[in-house]
Amino acid sequence: MAAPSAGGVPVIVLKEGTSRSRGRDAQLSNIMVAKVIAETMRSSLGPRGMDKMLVDSFGDVVITNDGATILKEMDVEHPVAKMLVEVAKAQDAEVGDGTTTSVVLAGELLSKAEDLIEKEVHPSLIIEGYKKAAVKALELYDNIAVPVSPTDREILKKVAKTAMISKLVGEEADYLAEIAVGAVLKVAEHVEGKWRVDLDDIKIEKKEGGSLRDTTLIEGIVLDKEVVHPGMPKIVRNAKIVLLDASLEIEKTEFDAKLNIESPEQMRAFMKQEEDMLKEMVDKIAATGANVVLCQKGIDDIAQHFLARRGIMAVRRIKKSDMDKLAKATGGRVVTRIEELTEKDLGKANIVEERRVGEDKMVFIEGCENPKSITILIRGGTKRIVDEAERSIKDALNVVKDVVVEGKVVAGGGAPEIEIALGLRDYAKTLAGKEQLAVEKFAEAIEIVPSQLAESSGIDSIETIVNLRARHKEGQKWAGVNVFAGKIEDMWKLDVLEPVLVKKQIIKSAVEAASMILKIDDIIAASKLEEKKPGKEKEKEETEFGED
Repeated sequence: MAAPSAGGVPVIVLKEGTSRSRGRDAQLSNIMVAKVIAETMRSSLGPRGMDKMLVDSFGDVVITNDGATILKEMDVEHPVAKMLVEVAKAQDAEVGDGTTTSVVLAGELLSKAEDLIEKEVHPSLIIEGYKKAAVKALELYDNIAVPVSPTDREILKKVAKTAMISKLVGEEADYLAEIAVGAVLKVAEHVEGKWRVDLDDIKIEKKEGGSLRDTTLIEGIVLDKEVVHPGMPKIVRNAKIVLLDASLEIEKTEFDAKLNIESPEQMRAFMKQEEDMLKEMVDKIAATGANVVLCQKGIDDIAQHFLARRGIMAVRRIKKSDMDKLAKATGGRVVTRIEELTEKDLGKANIVEERRVGEDKMVFIEGCENPKSITILIRGGTKRIVDEAERSIKDALNVVKDVVVEGKVVAGGGAPEIEIALGLRDYAKTLAGKEQLAVEKFAEAIEIVPSQLAESSGIDSIETIVNLRARHKEGQKWAGVNVFAGKIEDMWKLDVLEPVLVKKQIIKSAVEAASMILKIDDIIAASKLEEKKPGKEKEKEETEFGED
């Protein structure tokens, strides 16, 4: 791109082929992209939301209405679209739910900002107003949130069910919510007066076959492995478990070595020595009273034979992450040197058993005394059902964790959004200048949630918003959209509950994304490098040099 110089000679500033858009053009083009992404996501909001079918370049199909998954699978090109994907990822990583809402709200905030930009309001003032509105909204959420006991199973189950009711597996939300609550409460720890939950302690295993009702919570660990030797027991009760991060094999030398074996006797002696070394390892394990070996590395065929003769069950090549979970579940210690193994290092479980699940065999380590790591085994008729069930259960685990950690909930169905919008309109009256307009636009934007819920359930969205505002002014703070009945009802009485942590994170994520996009007033895009096609290259050579 050339710029004229004082002497009339053009000065090359940007490389040839670089495109540039500035000022309002850049802002409006960015806002348009954000609106397109938000529009795509909008229809999947809420229990009556639609699903998206995403087909990747390999032809693999994903059917879901999970916001994070939709954005992850969509192959977006535009940098602003990529920023919104980052918003969804941040929302998912922080609280594990509300991804669709955060992107839809970001899109709506930008759409409202577009109206103000056209009225000559400077983007900096809009950003300032939005940030003030966000701070006030977070304060209002704290005021309306209801404190609950972090171990109240009934409340937690309602929260988990609300998160899952909008998914493909919604019909079994009641059953799956029970599993999610049980799992989180098993691994929750009360440390220094606060509750802490590490969701890494909950292992999720998937196996096609059966139905969603066959999904189970196992107080222990399930390994997608089988017992290494047919002569070993397939079931061990009162298991004493060795967790081994060392191979039961003769290690090869790290440098080149030659052995001159001149007779069969020498060969036999050499092999006998290897055998004795492996037998010694197995004897050392058996001496501790262990009857199960779970090994992160390999187990030699001869070692397998000796273990089988001793009646010890063994599983090999277990992932490191699973070894850590096994240590937490069984109370054992992962040992790296067999020589150091003692009885104190052993883990315990009531039963270790190899079972057939679907077409495969899996090893179940169950009945651990006080398991700090557990497994949810998901079953379902097809791969897509199992995958969607996994996404739904992860959402449920996250929202239950949020309530356990924060201990506050609000009702759903768009009720808190209307309440926040009313509070923001009152707050806007206290502000002077153009920031007041931005706060009012923020209040309008947040009403997109009940508006879309109404639209998805087939009722008039404008009429619904007007009625909801009237109800909330009368003091009915939990009046929201019952999408199944298609009318306004008290969402608290309908047991539609959500963690306030998710709602607050939605505000933070959406405002940050909208502010970042509004601040851009210049887009300088370099031209893309064209890939040379082999066929074209050959043609060029032939035309240049002719054919032989």
